[in-house]
Amino acid sequence: MEFFTTLSKINSIDSALSQLYSIKPPTTKVTQAVEDAQKFHDGQLRRSGIPYVIHPICVACIVAYYGGDESMICASLLHDVVEDTLCEIGYVYEKYGESVGKLVDALTKIVQIRDGELPSATSNEKLAAQALSFRKILLASVDDARVLIIKISDRMHNMLTLDALSTKKQMRIAEETLVVYAPIAHRLGISSLKNELEDKSFYYYYSGEYNKIQNYINNESQNLRLKLNHFKNKIETFLLGNGFLRNSFEIHGRLKRPYSIYLKMQRKGIGIDEMLDLLATRVIVKTPLDCYRALGIIHLNFKPIPSRLKDYIALPKENAYQTIHTTVFDDGAIFEVQIRTFDMHKIAEFGVAAHWKYKSGGIAPNTEWLKNMQYGDNSIEEFYELAKNDLYNEDIIVFSPNGKTFNLPFGSVVLDFAYAVHSELGNKAKMAYVNHQPVSLLQKLKSGDIVHIVTSEQAQTRCTWIDSVKTSKAKAHMRTICNNKIKEIDRKVAFNILSTIFEKEHVMFYEFVKNNNLDGCIYRAATDLVFLKDIKNRIKKEYNIDNNFFAMLRFKTIKLSPLQFDNLLIYTNRNINEALFDSCCHPKYGDSIVAIKKGQKAIVHHKLCESANQEINNGDNQLFIKWTKNVKYRFRIIAKLEDKRGTMATFLNAIAKHQYNVISISYDSHKNTFSPLCELIVESDSRDGKFLYDVIKKKFNIVEISSLKDAYQGS
Repeated sequence: MEFFTTLSKINSIDSALSQLYSIKPPTTKVTQAVEDAQKFHDGQLRRSGIPYVIHPICVACIVAYYGGDESMICASLLHDVVEDTLCEIGYVYEKYGESVGKLVDALTKIVQIRDGELPSATSNEKLAAQALSFRKILLASVDDARVLIIKISDRMHNMLTLDALSTKKQMRIAEETLVVYAPIAHRLGISSLKNELEDKSFYYYYSGEYNKIQNYINNESQNLRLKLNHFKNKIETFLLGNGFLRNSFEIHGRLKRPYSIYLKMQRKGIGIDEMLDLLATRVIVKTPLDCYRALGIIHLNFKPIPSRLKDYIALPKENAYQTIHTTVFDDGAIFEVQIRTFDMHKIAEFGVAAHWKYKSGGIAPNTEWLKNMQYGDNSIEEFYELAKNDLYNEDIIVFSPNGKTFNLPFGSVVLDFAYAVHSELGNKAKMAYVNHQPVSLLQKLKSGDIVHIVTSEQAQTRCTWIDSVKTSKAKAHMRTICNNKIKEIDRKVAFNILSTIFEKEHVMFYEFVKNNNLDGCIYRAATDLVFLKDIKNRIKKEYNIDNNFFAMLRFKTIKLSPLQFDNLLIYTNRNINEALFDSCCHPKYGDSIVAIKKGQKAIVHHKLCESANQEINNGDNQLFIKWTKNVKYRFRIIAKLEDKRGTMATFLNAIAKHQYNVISISYDSHKNTFSPLCELIVESDSRDGKFLYDVIKKKFNIVEISSLKDAYQGS
C-alpha cells in the first residue's frame, strides 16, 4: 500500500507530524499528547539513529488511518512512555482522562519480550515466549478491542523499519509477526493490515522463497497484466451490456500477494510456474442484489468452477466479512473473482475499524471471541495452540436443524459443532445426523452441512478424542473433563498402590487420609514418587508408633526399589520379574499408564483403558510405574522434493541441523513426477514431532510426519 510505503520513508519529526495531521487534524488533546511524547522520549534514538518519538507518531498515523478516535490517537502517541521513560501511568490518567489512561495501561501490560529475555535453546522455549506474548495481548484487550488496533499498528510500523536491525532480530520479529500479530489482524477483519504484516514478515523470514516468487512475478509481469486487463475489460463489457451503469460499479485487478502464493504452493506441493490462479479481480457494486446480478452475468459468460463458489454475503464471517467468491476460466487462465458492495469493501479492508472510520451500518464485527479466549487453566503453550487455531483458520459454515448458522474452523468434526452449540450438548453427544444421514461424532464437516446431535442422559466424553476435535472450545471442555477423570483414577490407583505396599485392606488408608486431611491431594501418590514415599513413611510412622501396628505386618520391607524393563521404571517392594503390555490398549511413550500386579508380572495399560479401570475399581494390586527418560524417538517423514541436483542434500542437512539422525531413506523418483516422494526414518532425543514439522516445512513440502515410537518397541 502506498500509505505504508510513505510511512517507511519518514525520518524526521516534522514529516511524521505532517503525515499525522493530514489524516486527522489535531485536537487540543492530541497536540498535548504529541508534546508529552516528545518531552518524555527526548534524547532517545531508534536503532536507525532517528529520534525515537517518530515511532509513536507513525503508530498514531496508522491508527488514525484506520479510523481511530481521539483517545486511540493519544494512546498511540503515549504507548511507550510508561514502559520506556520516567512517566507514570497516574500522570496519563490525570492529564488525559480514563479512556486514554486505560488504553495506555493495557498497552503497558503487554510487556515486550526484550532481547535479553529471548530464548535461544529450543523451539519449545521460543514457542512459550511467543505464546506468552500472545496471551498478554489478548488478555490486555479483552475489555476493549481498540487495544488490539493500537498494538498491531505498533507492530506494523516496526515491520516497516526492520532494516536497521540484525538479520537474527529481523527473523525473530518477522516470525512472531506471522504467528501472533497477523492472525489477530485477520480475526479483526482488517485484511489490508493483515496482508501487509504477512508480506513484510515473509520478506524477512523466508527471504529465499520471497525472492523466487517476486522474481517470477517480475519476469512474467507484462504477460500477467495483459491477461488481467483483458479479463477486466470483458467483465466490464458484460456488465454494461446487462443493465449496469458505468458509474455504478468498479473493477479492480491484482496479482495475488507473495505470501498467499507461497502458502498455496506449500499446500499443493507445486512450483510457482504451476500456479494457475495467480490473477484475481474484484467487482464492487452498489447493493447486495447487484452482487448476485453480477455473479449471474459472470457465470453466464465464463465457465465457473462450482467447488470454488463461496457466498459470504448470505452467510457472513464472524468478523463481518461479506463477499461472494467465485473462480472462472478464461482463455486458458483461471481467475478468482470477488464480488461485494462498496460498504462491504470498507469492512473487508478495515474490519472492526470500519465502524469507527466510516460509522457504517450493516453487520457489526463480533468481538465476543476475545472474552471467550480465556481457556481456563491451560498452560501457556496450550493457550497459544488453542488461540492460534481459533484466530487463523479458514471457516466453514454449518447449520443447526432450525437454520441457525455456526462458523467453525476448516477441518472441524461433528463434536466441534456440538460444543459450539452448548457445552452440555458436547458432553452428552453420542451420535449425529448430517444431512439426515447417521454419522459418528468424529465425522468431518463441510460448509452447508445440516447437523443434528443425538444425546444420552450421561456424559459421553472420550478422552482419546481430544486430538480429533478442532476448536479450542471443544478441546478445553474435553480436557477439563478428562483431567478430572484422570485425577479420580489416580486417587483410586494411589490407594491400590498403598494397599499393595503394606498388604492391607484399603480401609486403613481411607482412615489415614481422612485423619490427616489428605483427601484433596492423595491422587498425587499415583504419579509423584517423592509424594508417595512421603505418604508411605508417614503411614509407617503413624501405625508403628501410635498403634503399634507396623510390627504386625508380615513382609520384610516397605522400601521401594527401582526395577527397569525397557522404557518402563517400576518402584516396588515386591518381586517383579517382567513387565508386559496388555493387548486391550496401545499406550505410546509418554502416555499416562498404570501397572496391575499379576503374580510376579506387571501388566501395563493406558490409564484410560476400560479394562484397566475395571481392575482399578476392584481394588486390584497396583505398582508405581513411570516411563524412563533415556529413550530415542523415531519419526517417519514423507516429503515432496524437487527433482533436481542438491535438493536431497539440502533436505538432509536441514534435518541433521536440528539433532535428528537419519536411520533410513527411500526416494521415489520418476521422470513424469514433478515432485518425487521421499520417505525418511529419523531418530531424536526429543518426542516433539510438531517441532520437527514446523522447522522443516518452512523450506520443504512436507506431506506427513508421524511418530513411530510405540511403547511396545522397547528402547
